[in-house]
Amino acid sequence: MGIGGSTSLEARADGLVNVLVVGSGGREHALCWSLAQSGQLGELSCAPGNAGTAELATNLPIGPEDSDDLVRVAVERRVGLVMVGPEAALAAGLVDRLRERGIPAFGPTAAAARIESSKAWTKELLQRIRVPTARADVVTTLHEARRSLARCSYPVVLKADGLAAGKGVTVAGDADEAEAALDELFVARMVGPAADTVLVEEFLAGRELSVLAFCDGERLALMPPARDYKAAHDGDRGPNTGGMGAYSRPGFASPELMRQVRSQILEPVVAEMAARGHPFVGALYAGLMITPDGPKVLEFNCRFGDPETQVIVPLLESDLLGVAQAVVNGRLDETSVRWRPGSACGVVLASAGYPGPHPLGRPIIGLDGAERDALVFHAGTARTPDGNLVTAGGRVLTVVGVGDQLSEARARAYRAVEAVRFEGRHCRSDIAADESYGD
Repeated sequence: MGIGGSTSLEARADGLVNVLVVGSGGREHALCWSLAQSGQLGELSCAPGNAGTAELATNLPIGPEDSDDLVRVAVERRVGLVMVGPEAALAAGLVDRLRERGIPAFGPTAAAARIESSKAWTKELLQRIRVPTARADVVTTLHEARRSLARCSYPVVLKADGLAAGKGVTVAGDADEAEAALDELFVARMVGPAADTVLVEEFLAGRELSVLAFCDGERLALMPPARDYKAAHDGDRGPNTGGMGAYSRPGFASPELMRQVRSQILEPVVAEMAARGHPFVGALYAGLMITPDGPKVLEFNCRFGDPETQVIVPLLESDLLGVAQAVVNGRLDETSVRWRPGSACGVVLASAGYPGPHPLGRPIIGLDGAERDALVFHAGTARTPDGNLVTAGGRVLTVVGVGDQLSEARARAYRAVEAVRFEGRHCRSDIAADESYGD
């Protein structure tokens, strides 16, 4: 039996695998899109899904937090694999519950998901095994935080320890900005109990890089590197969001750098987690800063990134379902994970006001034109009773161009973006703009 466990559920007579994807964002639509191409796929379900996943799968009105109902429908629908998207569901132990019922699940247990759900826990792990990362103080009170800041130089980074939907990190340029961030974390409690513990962390300068890997608890297979954009507006200005776009295969992510990331960061972390009795199974995400001294860890996530998934999955040449089964069964060493050459560029189209309050129900037009040039992955979308497509969230769509060269992929993405319209639509115009285009 692999680390991911085995199933006691009766298999389909035709050998096909019923799959349940948990989540409702662009990441989950991209996963459904890739899974739907598998010759091994039986029935595909998504809970709760969106208007895009509804075209590929049966949407089930169950939220990621409803573990009882998710386990129930997985049994009822004879699901042979569950792929869990959102971090909160993983941290809450959905994979543990599924495995207890003998249902194979792609994703870490709650104990292994601490690599994302507790930044303080992860910082201790990295320091213990000497993986390069920023220096940090871990504090639990406003007084401790101020005392730590008194010893720091600016800019400085303040991070809520727990899950905060990408909104628990502030880069403070001076003492006034730091004090305002502390007020939000400790006094106003803007991210709630996620800030019961806070990291006061050294600011790292360089270029950010996202490196994801399939991991079966012992071995890993790297995915193409990506770079994402968190700030709401061009030039990395404005509030942090869940991600406004990404592109895959940045020019600065050389083969030598990727070997360094694998040997100095990912492999030691995977080995340490296994040694602690919490092997990591699923998609392991390292958020890195490439500094003059080499790559250093900013954060780890315990799942596929969003919007990174939307620009990585289109480059996968192997069967995603087959790879996921190898991960869950602890047999990644028996599987060749192949990737297409080329690049992908994804631009998020967001509702007016995002990441703050935003309107819903705005009609979306122009998707047919966009899909002639690019892939369009839905996130905050829904269908009205009369079948019209409308906005249903902050991040509405991710428009992805794919090409042999990054310049071609970027041009296709932005050409398709121009075809899509809804009231208040906004997006960044500078995704992948800082790459050198000599192709």
